[in-house]
Amino acid sequence: QVQLVESGGGWVQTGGSLRLSCVHNATQFAIRYIGWARAAPGKSRDLVAIISNKDDIWYSDPVKGRFTISKNNAEKSLSLQMDDLQPADSATYYCNVRLWDLTDFWGQGTQVTVSS
Repeated sequence: QVQLVESGGGWVQTGGSLRLSCVHNATQFAIRYIGWARAAPGKSRDLVAIISNKDDIWYSDPVKGRFTISKNNAEKSLSLQMDDLQPADSATYYCNVRLWDLTDFWGQGTQVTVSS
C-alpha cells in the first residue's frame, strides 16, 4: 500500500508564495507519474502538476508559469512551489502517485487559503 503525506499548506495573501511537500513510500520503478491535484469546496479534484517517470513535466493552464513541481527520487519526496498565489488557488491540495497499472494513491490533503 502506497502512503503519501503532505505538508506545507497554510494561509497567504494574494501574490504570496507557499511551498508544499510530500513524502511517499512508493517503489520508484512502479511509478508512472507523481504529482499534485487540488479540490476547491464543491468542485472536483483536478491535477495541477505532474512529473512522469521520464521526468517530463506537465502543468494545468491555470497554474502554468506560477507553480513549479520538483522531486527527489532518493528521498522519495515531491514539492510544489506556488508563487503569485491568487484566491482562485484556494483549495485542498493532494499529493498523487499513479502506478503503471493505473492505480492512484492520494495523500490526506493540505489546505491552502489565499485571501484577497
